[in-house]
Amino acid sequence: SEFTDSRDENTYSYRLIGTQVWMTENLAYLPRVDPSDLGSDLSPRYYVYNYNHDNITTAKTYNEYIFYGVLYNWPAAMGGSTSSSANPSGVQGACPDGWHLPSDAEWKQLEMYLGMTESDANKTEDRGSTVGGKLKATGTVTEGTGLWNGTNVGATNASNFSGLPGGFRLYSGGFAEIGNYGYWWSSTEGSSSTNAWRRYLCYTNGGVNRQIAANRQGFSVRCVRD
Repeated sequence: SEFTDSRDENTYSYRLIGTQVWMTENLAYLPRVDPSDLGSDLSPRYYVYNYNHDNITTAKTYNEYIFYGVLYNWPAAMGGSTSSSANPSGVQGACPDGWHLPSDAEWKQLEMYLGMTESDANKTEDRGSTVGGKLKATGTVTEGTGLWNGTNVGATNASNFSGLPGGFRLYSGGFAEIGNYGYWWSSTEGSSSTNAWRRYLCYTNGGVNRQIAANRQGFSVRCVRD
């Protein structure tokens, strides 16, 4: 199914996965665009991979925007809300009306529905090797069938989440890992007020990684329906 974001007329597909309804595309809401050397732990920043100027119209012509959407620092992803570990999070953040930024607990719910044990879901390492494959879009750049580099290990997209390797905005500025990794924010603060929990998928394995990352980094956003 699809819906249209009334803020900018972008249309997104979505899918029921267990009892949650997830977007199956990265959020592309872009109220402004910032160059990659303009970072912040506290103020919202919006990035388009490989674009380093401030013209929204031009940024939206980049294939990196068209295929992968926007990279948000955590304040932009949160839209001024405070940290939430609840399920559902209650944090609309950058998401459209009727949708919200998933908490760490909501990510865990998704992972456990796809076969991860609760014990592994609470880990940051050694979380099993197949759930990430169920979240990754299939196909490879080499074969001309997808956007993942290498052999895209373990990818089945059994969940229809269709995770893509949109890369990220580095802590110190610049961009990296497009084609290799996809990163997504949660609404849950990490060990301090300057970091938060994220998920990432990798082209070299079928796992899904759970780690804390600095707020000033730029990651993709997937929204869950309220």
